[in-house]
Amino acid sequence: MIRTLLFKSVPLVFIIVLIIDLCIQLAFAEEVKSTLQPGLTIEMAIKLAQKNDPWLAGRRYIQDAYESKSIAAGTLPDPKVNVGLANMPLDTFDFGQEGMTQFKVGVSQMFPRGNSLALRQQQLELVASQYPFQIEDRKAKVAVTTGLIWLDIYKAQESIALIEKERFLFEQLSDVARASYSAALGKSRQQDIVRAQLEVTRIDDRLDILKQQLDMGKQRLYQWTSQYFVDDFSYDAQFQSEEVDVKLATTLPRIKLLYPELYLEERVQPQTLFQYFSHHPSVDAIEKNIQASRKGVELSKQKYKPEWGVNAGYGYRGDDPLNNDRADLFTIGLSFDLPIFTSNKQDREVQAAVSQAEEVKTRKWLRLREMMSAFGTSKAQLKKLEQRQYRYRVELLPQMEEQAEASLSAYTNDDGDFAEVVRALIAELNARLDELSIDVDIQKTKLQLNYFLMTTPEQMILSDNGAMESNGDKK
Repeated sequence: MIRTLLFKSVPLVFIIVLIIDLCIQLAFAEEVKSTLQPGLTIEMAIKLAQKNDPWLAGRRYIQDAYESKSIAAGTLPDPKVNVGLANMPLDTFDFGQEGMTQFKVGVSQMFPRGNSLALRQQQLELVASQYPFQIEDRKAKVAVTTGLIWLDIYKAQESIALIEKERFLFEQLSDVARASYSAALGKSRQQDIVRAQLEVTRIDDRLDILKQQLDMGKQRLYQWTSQYFVDDFSYDAQFQSEEVDVKLATTLPRIKLLYPELYLEERVQPQTLFQYFSHHPSVDAIEKNIQASRKGVELSKQKYKPEWGVNAGYGYRGDDPLNNDRADLFTIGLSFDLPIFTSNKQDREVQAAVSQAEEVKTRKWLRLREMMSAFGTSKAQLKKLEQRQYRYRVELLPQMEEQAEASLSAYTNDDGDFAEVVRALIAELNARLDELSIDVDIQKTKLQLNYFLMTTPEQMILSDNGAMESNGDKK
C-alpha cells in the first residue's frame, strides 16, 4: 500500500525504472536464498554446547575420584609386620649363649573405632553421588546460557533483515523526492531530498551497530559450541584457522512452558513451588551433601569408642651351650585406647560436625529462596511481555501502518509534509523492531522459567518442530 502511494507521486518512466530494479534485486535475493544451507537451530546449538563443555568432564573425574576413595575408605588398614633380633650378647655375639636371645617375627592389625569404616565409605559415596546432579544442573544452565546467546543472535540477525528490507523503501523515497524535485512537480523541496538521504545514512549506522552485535554474539556462541580444549590438549597442537560465520535458522522457536498451570494463578503458594523446586538437580545435589554431612556426624560419634589392635609374635631361640633345645616363644596381645577425656576433644569434634551439617542445610534454604524469587520475577516479566505482545499485534502495529499510509497519501495529494512521512515510516519500523524484541524476550523468559521447573536437562532442549517437550507438560 505504501509503495503504491509512493509511485503515484513520480513520472511513469521513473516508476518503470524502479520496478525493473526491484525485480532484479528480488531475483538475486531468491537465488542467494536458494543456495543457503539450513541454519543452526537453538536445539542444535544447545546440544553442541553440552557436548563440548569441559566442565562436565571435570566433574565426572571428581566423581570417579570420590567413588575410588569410598572403596579405599571401607578397607581395613594394612597389617604391620616387624622382624627383629632381641637380647643378643655383645661380648660374644653368640646366638645360643643366653636364653633370652631370640629372633622375633611379629604381626599386628588395627581395627578402627566402632563402625567408622562403613560410615566413612557411605559418606564418600554420598559425596560422589552429588556430582551427577551437578552435571544435570550444569547441562541445564548451559542450555539457558546457549539459548539466550542464540536468541540474541537471532534478534540481531532478523533486525538486520527487517531494516535492510525497509531500507529499500527509504531509498525509493529518496529517489522519489529527487525525481519529483527534478521534475519541478512542486511536491518536493531540496530539504526533503536531504532528509531522505539522512534517514538512509542513519539506517546504515543502525545496521552497522546490529552487525557488530551479531558478530559479538557469534563469537560468544562459538565459545560454547567449539570443540577446543574439550579432550587432551598439547601446546604443540595446531588450531584450525576458521572464520566464525554462523547462520541461524530464520524461524523463532516457540518454547513450551513446563507446568503451565503455575502461570494461570496470580499468586502461587511457596509450599507449591517448594514441591516443584525440591526435585531440581541443584537442590538434589545439596541434599546429597546434607546426607553426607549427617554421616559425618555419625562418624565423629564413633570416636567415643575405643580403637582396637591385635598383635601376635613368634620368637625363635637357639640351643644352649650344651646343645639342648630351647623352647621357642609365642606372643599374642590386644591393645585399645580409652577415650575418657572427651570434653575438649570428642565432644568438640561432634559439635563441629553438627555445625557443618547445619551450615549445609542453610545452603538448601538459600537456594530455594533464590529460585522462588527468580521464578516470581520471570513470571511477572512474562505476563507483561505477553500483554505488550498482544498490544503491538492488535493495536499498535495496525495503527502505525495506518498512520504511515495516511501520511504518504496526504503527501502524494499535496496535503502533507515530507518530514511527517519519514517520521511515520521510521515509527512503523521501530514498532516492528520492538515487536521482534518482545517476541525474543518472551522466548528468553520461557527458557529461564523452564530451568527452575526442569528435573532433567532434556526438558530444556527443543524438539525438531521447535517446541520444548517434557513429561512435565502433562501433569
